[in-house]
Amino acid sequence: MVLDTDTLLMIFSGAMVIAVFLGLHTEWRVSRLLKGKSGKTLEETIIRNANEIEKFKEFRKELEQYLETVEKRLDQSVRGVATVRFNPFKGNGEGGNQSFATAFIDEEENGIVLSTLYTRERLGIYAKPLTKGTSEYELTNEEKEAIKLAKEKLQV
Repeated sequence: MVLDTDTLLMIFSGAMVIAVFLGLHTEWRVSRLLKGKSGKTLEETIIRNANEIEKFKEFRKELEQYLETVEKRLDQSVRGVATVRFNPFKGNGEGGNQSFATAFIDEEENGIVLSTLYTRERLGIYAKPLTKGTSEYELTNEEKEAIKLAKEKLQV
């Protein structure tokens, strides 16, 4: 198919009209974007936003450092606490479960277990240090149960 000169001239003229229209439309959109006191308004906004981004980067860095120290402190804080009440005296059970053993452990199962033995005449309080969930001192069944329950609370 051969196109004559008039047809080609009309196609090119139509293409030029479309190109001019698109150019004018783009110019109109850019002028609308830059509308304000001057073209510097957009530049000032970009500079201000860049400064804000830098401030946010600094804030994020400070926040990350703070969270690291909080995580370290949290690892050493008491996370598991459990109490077991019991009656150390066999027999008729008078007096109820007034004695207790309470375990306080951190994330690494280090801490302390406190025990009390309550009688009518006196109250005994005992503390045994814990390392990795065990103690160098002999633990009673109630103390072992309190440690076990405290460990379960760490899993939550």
